[in-house]
Amino acid sequence: MDNYEDNINNGTEELAQRPDHRIHGRKKDRDKYFVLRNWLNSIFILCAIVGMCIYFFGNRDVGTYVVLGSIVLKFVECIFRVMK
Repeated sequence: MDNYEDNINNGTEELAQRPDHRIHGRKKDRDKYFVLRNWLNSIFILCAIVGMCIYFFGNRDVGTYVVLGSIVLKFVECIFRVMK
């Protein structure tokens, strides 16, 4: 605990210490599929909204197929997330 040792050396010993991961914050590494996953998520959200609108205000069969298609996009995005 480097943070604890620094506080003792400075004469400001504290009883409770914040973990180092809270103090410095984790920098999220962007994997190589980050942009692709964001696009797939955006398309998924739009297709799901359109599919729900078609389902409730139009043909239920077509709306169901659009929503199922958007779920397939979400599965593909999850596969890229696991491949990270």
